[in-house]
Amino acid sequence: MPLWTIHHTPGIFTDAEKRELASRITDHYEKIGLPRFYVVAVFNETTPANLYVGGEPTPVGVRVVIEHIARSSVDSAGRQRTSRWIKSILEPYLDRHEGLHWEFHVDETSEELWMINGLIPPPAGSEAEREWVRSNAASVY
Repeated sequence: MPLWTIHHTPGIFTDAEKRELASRITDHYEKIGLPRFYVVAVFNETTPANLYVGGEPTPVGVRVVIEHIARSSVDSAGRQRTSRWIKSILEPYLDRHEGLHWEFHVDETSEELWMINGLIPPPAGSEAEREWVRSNAASVY
């Protein structure tokens, strides 16, 4: 389950851009074999008075917290590829904002601490997971 929590000041994303970005993020994870419903994006608009960087309010800022559970990187090269991909996804939406402070980080959590609709997700690459991809829904396996 990738969870993207995108904290941002007002005016960074339109509603259409939020939908487009969430779709682009989901498309990528689907390409690597995850069911679309694993992917969750939460846009959390916050005022500059509530977003501080270096102890100061930030007039234009974005902080993205990404949690990976369904898959994790096995080595440094994989983590670097993931970081470059995330940067490439975010930059088109963020580069146009002058003076923007933006950053992201990725946490990788044990898949043993994860359930969907009360079900333990099937093992990666298994036939049960492929069925979840085909049906785009959690089901008993």
